Amino acid sequence: MATILGSIFVFVLIIALHEFGHFAMAKFVGIRVNEFSIGMGPLLAKRQKNETQYSLRAIPMGGYVAMEGEESDSDDPRAFNNARLPHRAAVVASGAMMNFVLAVVAFMLFMLISGYPTTVVQDVLPNSPAYEAGIRQGDELLSIDGKKVEDWDAFSKTIASSEGLTTIGFKRGSDIEKVEVTPKQKDGRSYVGIQPTSERHPLRAIKDGFTMTGKTVALVFNVLGQLFRGDLGVDKLSGPVGVVKIIGDSAKFGFSSLMFITAYISANLGLMNLLPIPALDGGKLLFLLIEGISGKPVNEKVETSLSVVSFVLLFGLMIYVTIFGDLARFIH
Repeated sequence: MATILGSIFVFVLIIALHEFGHFAMAKFVGIRVNEFSIGMGPLLAKRQKNETQYSLRAIPMGGYVAMEGEESDSDDPRAFNNARLPHRAAVVASGAMMNFVLAVVAFMLFMLISGYPTTVVQDVLPNSPAYEAGIRQGDELLSIDGKKVEDWDAFSKTIASSEGLTTIGFKRGSDIEKVEVTPKQKDGRSYVGIQPTSERHPLRAIKDGFTMTGKTVALVFNVLGQLFRGDLGVDKLSGPVGVVKIIGDSAKFGFSSLMFITAYISANLGLMNLLPIPALDGGKLLFLLIEGISGKPVNEKVETSLSVVSFVLLFGLMIYVTIFGDLARFIH
């Protein structure tokens, strides 16, 4: 149940904000919006306000903004096809921009909720190396193998790469003590069983919201580069089934974990949607760029044909990744 509810929450939030980006920008530049829908398929509820119908549909994995003159030319002066080229480009790009905004906010919430680990011990796992050495809750970590502990990340990385006896210095009250600890191995990493306390830093969380989004975008570029070079197989990617499983696993660890995966998927979607592929917003931006350079729009039949072909290819890729990636991993 957590997997289903978590997946619906994440997909609806990401898609709704993506479509809201198109909707809000269309309204801002004066383009007529006939319908703004959350969900696809059969209509569950609707409300008409001025010229726009706001709809809720049965299938939560989708949504759309129906603008006058978007699919075919219209004589309405406020139609999409009659809008200035910069306005049309802004409307097309705003969906992906909202995905990046969501990523920043969700990463920020993740850091605000989870906090930043300190060098003060929150808990020590029973029967762990640290527990057997005498380290207890409230101790402040000072040094490891004679080197000052600057922060928790430095301590954790040093322990993770440790292969033998390690000396940990800590402060308890006004006393400074040192103990020798032999880390244990788990999943190829060393550990001693210490869990740190955490502190919340709102300003740092805001900064990290932007930083983590940027790193996610850079990671996507890196993966795309590996795919083009043949260094990474398509079977290593996750399709819809794999994404749902990841969301479900994240939901089990609480709201902060769900925010993290929401941010990660939203940043991925934002970047992927800007790729110059005809079926995506990036393809539409490419056609608008060609129109701006040539002074006339791309032939409608050519644009439609390219969009259909690219959509079929993308759908086929999704099926391939689902079968040879997601399902293959589950079977094995």
